[in-house]
Parts: sequence; C-alpha cells; structure tokens
Amino acid sequence: MPKDSVLIHPYVTEKTMNFMSGTPTQKFKDGNKLEFLVTRDATKAEIKADFESHFDVKVEKVWTRITKNGKRATIKLAEGYSAEDIGMRIGVF
Repeated sequence: MPKDSVLIHPYVTEKTMNFMSGTPTQKFKDGNKLEFLVTRDATKAEIKADFESHFDVKVEKVWTRITKNGKRATIKLAEGYSAEDIGMRIGVF
C-alpha cells in the first residue's frame, strides 16, 4: 500500500476467510466481505474511497471497530464484484 493509504494490511483469520465466500455455516450468510487493518483516524468514507481506488471495485458498505490490535474495517463489496478475486490479488490465498 502507498504511504498515504489509510489501509494498512488485510486482516486474515479463519472467520474472515469465511466472510469472503459466504459459507452457509457462518453467522452472516451474504459474504463478499474483506477485512483490513486501517489507520486509527480513518473515516468510513476515506476507507471506502481508498479501497475503491486501489482495487477498482465498488464498495457497498463499510463497518469499523477499534480493538486492542488497532482499527479494523469490514468492507462489503457491491454486487458484481468478488471478494475472493481481491483476496487472490493481494495474496490472502
């Protein structure tokens, strides 16, 4: 990521991997989501704009939460875009 980016790096766990595909066993069945560690002062609008410009996709919604490890953003992609494709491009798989 460029130095001026609000995105730090992808946050990858077994749960976030399930977010990508939307497996039926997970709590949120709609899937197509990615999770990133972001700068603490980043707003949802900044996260959305930065993600869209880096990956040439449309973002439907952004959720954020602050944890002891930093601020995390869950990014849901708009219909027609695949979180699995983005995951392949950034080396999550």
